[in-house]
Amino acid sequence: MASAGSNRSLYLANPNLTLVKILVAGGFGVGKTSFVGSVSEIAPLRTEEVLTAAGTLVDDLAGLADKTHTTVGIDFGRVTFDQDVALFLFGTPGQPRFRLLWEGLAQGAMGAIVLLDTRRPADSYWAMDEIEDRGIPYVIAVNRFPDSPPLHPEELRRALDLDDATPLLLCNALDLRSCLTLLDRLMVHLIDYYRQEPTA
Repeated sequence: MASAGSNRSLYLANPNLTLVKILVAGGFGVGKTSFVGSVSEIAPLRTEEVLTAAGTLVDDLAGLADKTHTTVGIDFGRVTFDQDVALFLFGTPGQPRFRLLWEGLAQGAMGAIVLLDTRRPADSYWAMDEIEDRGIPYVIAVNRFPDSPPLHPEELRRALDLDDATPLLLCNALDLRSCLTLLDRLMVHLIDYYRQEPTA
């Protein structure tokens, strides 16, 4: 039987990489699948299904006229960061009815990105609550859409009741450079967070 180390080397060019689990969360249609797909260095795993007429009874499609699929499990991607760290990205479902999946998805997560659509900011509140309830440090990333309203960061911070230490950033989930910049800021935030965390 292969050891855990040899199994690991089948999938990672450097088996000595530090592995960091990151959640990519947010409301329905906010761009989580796009983000993971844009930044992943491997073909992302997706668990999407076609939106059906029955789904429109429970999923609010206002502002999402072009949306045809939705994630019903997870999205998964990987990014090698600074040559010695591999980020494992787990995109979460955007609808509260999939909340039961969070228990397993959140286990072992070191940090999170909460994507926010300023056209529908309240859609991401429940995901913020799930992350905060588990004590996972996170950043808020405003995914800009062509028809997004003007952004006033301080007003948005107050509306979200964000802690001063929680970064609020802009991103384009379809743009690799923007996604990598966001991950870089997240890593800086996590390093600061865990340095300050009291030891038991």
